[in-house]
Amino acid sequence: MQSVKASFESLTEVKRSKFLTYLVPFSEFDGFQEKLKQEHPKANHVVYAVRYLNEYNQIVENSSDDGEPKGCAGVPALNVLRGEEMVNCAVLIVRYFGGIKLGTGGMARAYAKAVKDVLEIAEIVPYEKQMTHTFTTSYSMVDKILHTLKGCGITQIERDFGTNEVTWKIRGSKEEITTFSALSAKR
Repeated sequence: MQSVKASFESLTEVKRSKFLTYLVPFSEFDGFQEKLKQEHPKANHVVYAVRYLNEYNQIVENSSDDGEPKGCAGVPALNVLRGEEMVNCAVLIVRYFGGIKLGTGGMARAYAKAVKDVLEIAEIVPYEKQMTHTFTTSYSMVDKILHTLKGCGITQIERDFGTNEVTWKIRGSKEEITTFSALSAKR
C-alpha cells in the first residue's frame, strides 16, 4: 500500500474541459470540498474519491459524483486509487466545462486521467501503519511540544486542556512516534 504526506495538484485538459486535481492526505480531506467550491464558484463540479484505513485496519472508501452522471466521475477516480493501492488519501477534482460534451464513457476516462496525472507528479511514499501515543505535559511545555511534533512530521494532534496539565493524543508512524519520544525525553 502507498500514501502521500503532502498535497499535490495538477491540471488536465480534455476537449476544452479543465480538471484541477488535488491529491491530499486524508487528514486534510475534511472540509476541503467546501473550500474548493468557494475558491472555484464558476466550476461545474467538485468530485472526490477517498480511501483510508479505519481503527480496525479495514479500508474504507467513498466517492461523490457531485452532480455528474451517476458513476461517471467519483467511481473512476476511486478505481485509480484502488489500482495504485493508495490509502489514507483523498483526490478532489474541480471541473470547468469546456463546451464539448464528453459522454459518460469520455467523462469516466477524463476523470481517471486527471487522477493518474496528479499521481504522476505526487511524491508517493510506502504506507506506514499509524500508532496513537498519549501523554501529559504542563502548560509551560505546550509550545516546545508543538515545535518538536512539527519537527518529527506529526500533524494529527489532539489536546485536552485540564486544570493542571495538558493531555496529548498524537498519531503517527512508529518511526515518528519513536523519534518524538526520544526527543521529548531529552527535554
